[in-house]
Amino acid sequence: MTSLRPCLAASLCLAAAVAVAASPARADRCDDLAAQLQGQIDGLHVGKTAANAIFLSHPAAKQLLLGCPNRKFTNELIAGVDSRKPKPEFYDLVAQASAIIFTVPRADTLRGITRCIKRMGLLRGDDVRMRYRRLNMHCTRTKTSAAIAVSRGSDE
Repeated sequence: MTSLRPCLAASLCLAAAVAVAASPARADRCDDLAAQLQGQIDGLHVGKTAANAIFLSHPAAKQLLLGCPNRKFTNELIAGVDSRKPKPEFYDLVAQASAIIFTVPRADTLRGITRCIKRMGLLRGDDVRMRYRRLNMHCTRTKTSAAIAVSRGSDE
């Protein structure tokens, strides 16, 4: 009886290993979304995943980050550029990525992003928060750079 136990344990381990190897590996929804972004936006590269966020890179943006779902929001896109007034390529990149992530028409995301960034100035300051088409937009600006964070609350 004692010689049968190691053989039984070994066969169970082998069966479990075969079952795990035979099942297809499923990527996280956030990884799937990053792959979809890379496939639909020219020049976009997916980087490392760290702390519930995926780092992306594109020539039009200095910083590009895809935040994965958590308790506060479903997804989040954070983009930054090296100038106070971003170029149209930056607006197009953020609008296209936001449209894919949040399944909102690209024209609507472009309008909201443009409004948020253009509101920063002398009257409203360098930190603007607004909502547009159920998206939360937070634009910030320093002396040398500008950034925008687009997210949707987890309760929507």
